[in-house]
Amino acid sequence: MAEFYNMKIAGLDRSLQLFDVNESLSIAGFIIFGDTELTINASKELLKKCPEFDVILTPEAKSIPIAYEMSRQSGKPYIVARKGVKVYMGNPIKVTVRSITTQKEQTLYLGEAEVETIKGKRVLIVDDVISTGESLNAVRELLSKAGGTEAASCAVLAEGDAADRDDIIFLEKLPLFFK
Repeated sequence: MAEFYNMKIAGLDRSLQLFDVNESLSIAGFIIFGDTELTINASKELLKKCPEFDVILTPEAKSIPIAYEMSRQSGKPYIVARKGVKVYMGNPIKVTVRSITTQKEQTLYLGEAEVETIKGKRVLIVDDVISTGESLNAVRELLSKAGGTEAASCAVLAEGDAADRDDIIFLEKLPLFFK
């Protein structure tokens, strides 16, 4: 029988299914894909909390709809740090990351066109959930390599100890579930 954690996010009630990470830890699955109402509301609320920025940068993950909607609402461009090199990405730069949800090593890439868009700009890093901070650290490293400056880092949810950080902006705290 599936277990759920109920919470309010950006004024909306949501029920998140719990998933085992290992024998002693479960996490609530926050899957924003397909939830247009939440994407719009969360983006609006995050933009209210964020400082001025020129460009949005997000990893290729569940945060893409949030980055898109924040871009649409703010009129600022967004860039996706890709998980693989594409033929149109000239001279890509890269960083490697291991996050709690993927449970394997991944590499994020930016092509030269994206690097040119970021270079010298104030960049807002956007994610869906910040937990261990490994993905955030990788995006920060990529941003530094691209020559941009971090305006802020934000996420819809801060999971576990991430909610105690003072270097991120988020809407709600998401607990970890220990067995």
